[in-house]
Amino acid sequence: MAININKVILQGRLGLDPEIRRMNDGKPVATLRIATSDFWRDKQSGERRENTQWHDVVIFNEHLCSYVEKYGKKGREIYVEGQLQTRKWQDQEGKDRYRTEVVLQRYSGAVQLGPAPGGDKSEDQEQGGTDDYDRRYDDEIPF
Repeated sequence: MAININKVILQGRLGLDPEIRRMNDGKPVATLRIATSDFWRDKQSGERRENTQWHDVVIFNEHLCSYVEKYGKKGREIYVEGQLQTRKWQDQEGKDRYRTEVVLQRYSGAVQLGPAPGGDKSEDQEQGGTDDYDRRYDDEIPF
């Protein structure tokens, strides 16, 4: 049996405030930059070392877009579930360009923000998650 899974889970920090744009039909699209870091001690010098990777995240889910627009701020911890997707386009010189992103489609994916640093506890009560579309069907499972 062949099983194909395309799932990405990131837990890191927002490198910038989320950018919200609108498509032609008026639906929002959120773009995030997330930093994930590995830390270790150098065996020879004993110094603390860090390696940071940057990830581009694109959210098409309206509920999650409004959630990150309202509560997402640079430096805030974030958890994201989505799928890897690579886009290809040609630049002005005709060269092929590629960008791999973590994408959360309209009815999939999850986002959860960590506590606001020194922030208001009330905003931490609301959590992002999959869209209401998915929640409607969870209640209908007979077992």
